[in-house]
Amino acid sequence: MDIQSLKELQSYVSEQLGEKLDESAIAFDELTLNVMASNIVPVLRFLRDDVQTRFISFVDLCGVDYPERKNRFEVVYHLMSPSQNQRIRIRVATDPDSPVPSVVEVFPGADWFEREAYDLYGILFTGHPDLRRLLTDYGFEGHPLRKDFPLTGFTEVRYDDEKKRVVYEPVQLRQEFRNFDFLSPWEGTDYVLPGDEKAEKKAN
Repeated sequence: MDIQSLKELQSYVSEQLGEKLDESAIAFDELTLNVMASNIVPVLRFLRDDVQTRFISFVDLCGVDYPERKNRFEVVYHLMSPSQNQRIRIRVATDPDSPVPSVVEVFPGADWFEREAYDLYGILFTGHPDLRRLLTDYGFEGHPLRKDFPLTGFTEVRYDDEKKRVVYEPVQLRQEFRNFDFLSPWEGTDYVLPGDEKAEKKAN
């Protein structure tokens, strides 16, 4: 969409939301709103219901991890307005101990995404009807998409055909898949590749 329409949307949303909005910016042809966690539900409800916006389509919700920040997590919401032909991004900053209000009452489709963010990042959501792990296994410890999550030292689960049951074993990363020389196939070989002799003759 054109930049003028984005600026008009930015101006209107900023005027209507007032203090509920911390910051707004246009980047990559999309409007981004930064709001406090306590304001996320009324902000999304406004964006959904207002006749000038009508962001009725909940596209997704995802987590982002910035370990160097005090509020290391961002919860990012993406909405779409079919009637206005516009998209918008809303961001909320939080830390591992500060929950974000669930938006399931506004967008029921957020249920799965909030559970995913909780499972993979450890982001807490208050008021969620069923906040439990979604993608990791029973008894899994930690949150695998955090930047400081260790890559070794955990167990993996597989079905053992001989024992006829699920078994837990330490993760083993095979070293032969980790050793790369990063050389081109045409460099560093101890043998002459077909066609190389022609290049040598031409050079001489």
